[in-house]
Amino acid sequence: MFTYLDPKIRRQLIDEGKLFRIDPNGQLLPEGQEADPQEGHTLNLLGPIPLPITRGLAEPFEAQWYVTVRSTELGQVEALARQLRETGSGELFAVLASSMAVNSVVIAGDPDSWQNPLVRVHSSCLTGDVFGSQRCECGPQLESALDQITDDPAGGMLVYMAGHEGRGIGLWAKAATYLLQDQGQDTYQANRMLGLPVDSRDFSDSAALLKFFIGDQPFRLLTNNPKKIDDLAAGGLTQITPVKHLIGVNPNNQRYLKAKRDWGHRLSEDDLD
Repeated sequence: MFTYLDPKIRRQLIDEGKLFRIDPNGQLLPEGQEADPQEGHTLNLLGPIPLPITRGLAEPFEAQWYVTVRSTELGQVEALARQLRETGSGELFAVLASSMAVNSVVIAGDPDSWQNPLVRVHSSCLTGDVFGSQRCECGPQLESALDQITDDPAGGMLVYMAGHEGRGIGLWAKAATYLLQDQGQDTYQANRMLGLPVDSRDFSDSAALLKFFIGDQPFRLLTNNPKKIDDLAAGGLTQITPVKHLIGVNPNNQRYLKAKRDWGHRLSEDDLD
């Protein structure tokens, strides 16, 4: 994806309040100031952008969309862009296509009036979210989360983590794990066979975004995964009420879901029936 913004447009968006930065604690940063790198990453946010959505909904819903990326990753692209401008190599701007993770936030309602909002932190899954694969339950979970959040009178938000494919190993490695699973390994064993962690996802950016939009108030989190709750709690979010998020069970993902249950997900035998 292209991650470059012309400096004039960047300045315009900053002046309009559509491009801003937050620190790891979810606090707005003055222009030119960076967060303490010992505390975590500075995040750039672009938005809000009106976004009528229909995925999983009976009728369109007018949400507000933000995209977010770490300053460290964005800075590398901007430095290269400056170099290309200085050398007059405009035709080489295609090298600015980057695999960096640009995450999304979808807001339902007015965050200033939220009380115990409903939240989903969703890890990207191309095969499930886009292709509708039944090897996992990700696509139905995404649709159900959007449906529940937009219908909830308390409002809420969905954080879509684009850098979480395959529990953090990326799409290429995830495809290899599918082949290993077809040979008899479960989803966690397959990661290990590739010499990769069973779960390398980083939820620190999610925590910063939740603190920015929700603050220190309680919220409900759609998840079956205690590790996700623990990771967000480590980021300073302790007033979390888990809400079971069971949908998309089918004959093609039984072994996958049983492996998740055995690794600690809150799923019972009846859930997998």
